[in-house]
Amino acid sequence: MTSTVPASLTRTAEGAALQAVLLDMDGTLVDTEGFWWDVEKEVFADLGHRLEEPWRDVVVGGPMTRSAGYLIDVTGADISLDELTVLLNDRFEKRIRHGVPLMPGAGRLLAELAASQIPTALVSASHRRIIDRVLDSVGHHHFALTVAGDEVTRTKPHPEPYLTAAAGFGADPWRCAVIEDTATGVAAAEAAGCRVVAVPSVAPIAPAAGRVVVGSLEEVDLAFLRKLITATG
Repeated sequence: MTSTVPASLTRTAEGAALQAVLLDMDGTLVDTEGFWWDVEKEVFADLGHRLEEPWRDVVVGGPMTRSAGYLIDVTGADISLDELTVLLNDRFEKRIRHGVPLMPGAGRLLAELAASQIPTALVSASHRRIIDRVLDSVGHHHFALTVAGDEVTRTKPHPEPYLTAAAGFGADPWRCAVIEDTATGVAAAEAAGCRVVAVPSVAPIAPAAGRVVVGSLEEVDLAFLRKLITATG
């Protein structure tokens, strides 16, 4: 976990209904879920295997160990999990070397959170090397804290990543708004006790108590997030 939380930023959360905003990365902030699937298909093609489209719903949003392990199991590829993880990360990092596209509304939302001094964290199942490369494009300054999948003991769908981020801000999880695009990420955030805005990228996500589902980040602003907390708090 990396954290650069200024004292002034932390103080703005005290006594406020909304204490922090925690964002997923792939498919939520940046339009890279398709990149990951393309990379997985390319790597397995090099290994002599063809990935089936229904498998995409299984691996989307999951930690590298789970997704890669699943694909090894269903294809029978002769490769270790560690070897495959390196290949996937290397290929993905090469794919994004010229930058990554933001999801619609992401840039505007990040600017609004920064202008209002809302403590904001990036919480991803991707490894640190990938997060840092993505933030070279998006801007490290948008996030006072980042949590990578290879820096926690148990990653999504376990609540540890979101509990870690909330603790890093000294925030109550139920006063944190989480924005996620997959069922795996939503499960992690809700298990941590956070309020969730789901913006489905690949597979649909149903509304539920303490959760709202929107079609795009263009529907989400600071007022929307504050209302989510007060309405469910």
